Amino acid sequence: MLMTVEALNHASTYLHSEWTMHEFFAGSGLVAYGLQGMFHPVWANDVSERKAAIYRANFQHSHFVLGDICKIRGNTIPYAHMSWASFPCQDLSLAGSLGGIHGTRSGLVWEWLRILQEMERRPSILLVENVVGLLSSSHGHNYEVLHSALSGLGYKCGAMVVDASLFLPHSRPRVFIIAVEENASIPDNLVSKEPNWLHNKAAILLGKRLEKWIWWSTEKPVHQDMSLHDMMDDEAYVYNEKVLTLIPEKHLEKLQSYENLVTTAYRRTRNGKQCLELRFDGLAGCLRTPEGGSSKQFVVTKYGDHIRARLMSPREAARLMGAPDTYILPNSSTDGYKAMGDAVAVPVAQFIGEKFLVPLAKAVYK
Repeated sequence: MLMTVEALNHASTYLHSEWTMHEFFAGSGLVAYGLQGMFHPVWANDVSERKAAIYRANFQHSHFVLGDICKIRGNTIPYAHMSWASFPCQDLSLAGSLGGIHGTRSGLVWEWLRILQEMERRPSILLVENVVGLLSSSHGHNYEVLHSALSGLGYKCGAMVVDASLFLPHSRPRVFIIAVEENASIPDNLVSKEPNWLHNKAAILLGKRLEKWIWWSTEKPVHQDMSLHDMMDDEAYVYNEKVLTLIPEKHLEKLQSYENLVTTAYRRTRNGKQCLELRFDGLAGCLRTPEGGSSKQFVVTKYGDHIRARLMSPREAARLMGAPDTYILPNSSTDGYKAMGDAVAVPVAQFIGEKFLVPLAKAVYK
């Protein structure tokens, strides 16, 4: 995949950011895209060759290191103001194995912490991103041990939940842990003395019992009025009429009540029977990686009496993540789904950067 003119222009833009960062578990690069103009990566890493190809197609990539994080040594990494780690979620997700924070995949977060310890000079700001199960699984124990490890490294931190549905027609709640050096001065307008809209029930319970917890705070953004129709890919036209027979009777009755509708659906097994469950809240379901039939999301449309269904296209998945149409995707649909299903939504990364990370960098590095 070669870089387009638009991608080259973007790469030039993000390299002129004032602040620098490490990108651990960098994936397809949507975090770097969301933080353009704020932070630019001086070092990035991922083990997936297919994701690396997407990253390299969209960015100048001399800073990208392809390889196993277990083989990375902290004293070989250039200094950066902030380190972002979107570590694997499989052992923390309700859709995964729930192996926990020490599981085979999610346990790679400990390699990131090891690398931080090996650095000659650590970043003053850290960002950890994962699924909401990080806060609730094992009655909060998985988060507690990570919080304790960050505290042991000399950081104070707090977790917050931001859903991509604030910016896009896509249900994708994610946990963002922002950590700063223990002696760092935090601007008053970034914190509160009690929970706020950024904290779900699990975060509130954790925050009330953990030391060195920060109640991060900012104004809730105005909800963006975008529809699934706005995300439609006009070139996606391979329909699957057979899957319509899997729609449950109650869902079909509700679908029939609409004159026109664009919605999404996942195949699930209920009581030993496969069905196609539709959403009627105007949002796409949370994108997943394409491993198994139940992870593939369908687009269902009804215009008058005509009902059709087809698999969501990679471009539609990219739009639901906030990636522009100039963002280069792989030729393989499976690789495109995986690149987006494992990523951070662009406007969410932008929101975190603008509201928290840049103000913190200005305060910490003044």
